[in-house]
Amino acid sequence: MTENKEQYEYHVPVMLQECLDGLDIHPDGIYVDLTFGGGGHAREIFKRLSSKGKLIVFDQDVDAKKNAWTAPNFHFVASNFSFLKNQLRMLGVSKVDGILADLGVSSHQFNEPERGFSIRSDEKLDMRMNQRSGDSAFDVVNGYDEEELLSVIGKYGEVKSPRRIAQAICLKRQGNPIETTGQLIEVLEPIAPKFKENKFYAQVFQAIRIEVNDEMNVLERMLEQTAEVLKPKGRLVVMSYHSLEDRLVKNYMKRGSFDGKIEKDFFGNILKPFTEVTRKPIVANDDELEQNSRARSAKLRIAERNEGE
Repeated sequence: MTENKEQYEYHVPVMLQECLDGLDIHPDGIYVDLTFGGGGHAREIFKRLSSKGKLIVFDQDVDAKKNAWTAPNFHFVASNFSFLKNQLRMLGVSKVDGILADLGVSSHQFNEPERGFSIRSDEKLDMRMNQRSGDSAFDVVNGYDEEELLSVIGKYGEVKSPRRIAQAICLKRQGNPIETTGQLIEVLEPIAPKFKENKFYAQVFQAIRIEVNDEMNVLERMLEQTAEVLKPKGRLVVMSYHSLEDRLVKNYMKRGSFDGKIEKDFFGNILKPFTEVTRKPIVANDDELEQNSRARSAKLRIAERNEGE
């Protein structure tokens, strides 16, 4: 396996050492990287495996496959990670020792203007992680009615004025469809709070992106499956980039549910598949923040699979 500088530029791995420490890698173990991207985390995991160990990586973005390498104990799965259990079964794997998920959009996806993720360019509205299927951001922005847009922006945008945003979008598209990221920002400009415009635009883009990729439901399905495929004492390491993701991950690791409710057995023991290794999320140190701005919003949580749950 050869090192490739371009692969690291594709996506600089956030909190690399913390992720590796969290996985507590055993050389002969089986590990899964659910968000392969540029392969930064995966490459370092693979280095720590023996020939008996195995690394399985997932990515639904066709661009990511270019960063894969060839080895008998390395497997690239071109799939959404919500199909974790089925894809592992197809590889003849029922249980694994560790799972890593670095959620959110990769640097590469943000930096490729035609993907339509970034507020910095004027490209067609897309935002699909998997460009081969599903509705795009264009379909959401131009096809959803006002109440549907209100729901999406209100739930996923974490903004104060979702109704005004939905109304502005519906009004603008009456003449011609809103086709590009730049046109959408023009709609948002009169509503944006002064001196916080970019954050506001990013929040609206976030809401649309989450809807396009069904990110919250996909995350829930993935997390539930990690409990089924991890061995007892196996590690789950998840890095999130906004509070909606982090809340789901925290609740599932801490309480075994997504809404934060606690279930107990007859004897009063809490029923949950994981025990947190870190009570609070790990955040990037100052040195990393200077080198990689994407790490600023990252929160890393680590949990260990309970025995007998």
